[in-house]
Amino acid sequence: MARYLLVAHQTAESLKLRAAVRRMAADDREASFVLLIPATPVEHLAGWTEGEAKTVAQRAGEWARQAFSADGIELEGVLVGDANPVFAVEDAFNESTYDQVIVSTLARKASRWLKMDVVSHLRKVLRVPVVHIEGS
Repeated sequence: MARYLLVAHQTAESLKLRAAVRRMAADDREASFVLLIPATPVEHLAGWTEGEAKTVAQRAGEWARQAFSADGIELEGVLVGDANPVFAVEDAFNESTYDQVIVSTLARKASRWLKMDVVSHLRKVLRVPVVHIEGS
């Protein structure tokens, strides 16, 4: 039984992420999934606040929970984390253990996380596999 930490924000409901999770669940019927949504800044708002970022992240998490549920995947939990995705993942590992991390990002040209090199940083600091799913 593997325990997966799914890290996403704008791609939390993406078809690619959901398809990957369905495959993992089919391969391991006992697998469990926790979705982590970093509370990244709400840049389209003129004067965003941390509270607004957390509210947007919570909404994204709940919409994703519904999408996964429609696919037959019940998430063990939805967490809202630090605005920095690396810190958010490290915090999640301080609270619990996971066998693998799946990072879902926007496409390379649009992804702030890829520009921050989040996937490489996580691969350096974690002792579990880190898989990257890039949106189209």
